Amino acid sequence: MSFTYTRKINYYETDMMGIVHHSNYIRFLEEARCALLEEQDIPMSYIEEKGYTIPTIEVNCKYKTPVTQGDIIAIGVKVAEYNGVKMTIEYDVKNTKTGNTVIEAYTRHCFTNKDLKPVNIRKHDEKIDSKFLEMAVN
Repeated sequence: MSFTYTRKINYYETDMMGIVHHSNYIRFLEEARCALLEEQDIPMSYIEEKGYTIPTIEVNCKYKTPVTQGDIIAIGVKVAEYNGVKMTIEYDVKNTKTGNTVIEAYTRHCFTNKDLKPVNIRKHDEKIDSKFLEMAVN
């Protein structure tokens, strides 16, 4: 299952070279991941109410072409791996005007309880688990 999140680049997200500063892409990925969860009816607020968090444990980002203020990017998001304890989410970010790939990235996450101890979500929450199983590409 693939999901696309679209956003416009703001001026404040650029640097002295007039392009998006590399650190902002990590925020864009987070926005897209949260939008995916909302689309699947398991927003972060629901997950946190149930007593869980999904911390990021790894980020990999390959920068391909820069974008500037006013550009619109489309972030393709898919759950590439999911086993109840950890998951990998892949992102394909494109400039909607040019069609060029902006970045290729993935993030890895684990599931924890409120004490930040790892949990197997499969054993604890059927709704969250079934949503991630539906999204997983495996």
